[in-house]
Amino acid sequence: MKHIRPAAVAGILYLLTAPAFAQVAGKATLGVTTTQMEAVIAGWSAKKDILGKTVYNDQKQKVGTIDDIIVSPDSSVSFAIIGVGGFVGIGKHDVAIPVEQIEARDNNLVLPGATKQALKDLPKFEYTGKKSKKQAAAR
Repeated sequence: MKHIRPAAVAGILYLLTAPAFAQVAGKATLGVTTTQMEAVIAGWSAKKDILGKTVYNDQKQKVGTIDDIIVSPDSSVSFAIIGVGGFVGIGKHDVAIPVEQIEARDNNLVLPGATKQALKDLPKFEYTGKKSKKQAAAR
């Protein structure tokens, strides 16, 4: 496995979050095309391959866990939210890290040069008051 490729992850997330096309008799198809399905099969699964996975540094020390992926308004996967420290979510410090800084090595996610303390020293990431579509639908 090589570096996590933002474009590959973005492609997967786009396919998962893209609005379904309206079905018009004889004109549009519901779902993905054969070409798009090949990209889905070859790509990464955010749920299975990224979210909840441990992040290590160059010395193979655990420095955090990927808790979220941020898709920017232009539909690109831009940042990974890494949770550092804490126990069962209490005292955890979340930080935003550009996805291009994270590498995949030997089936592990690696953030070169990182330490728990260095991540804790970064500004804490906090979600804005903006509700996600999922949160709004739950109301």
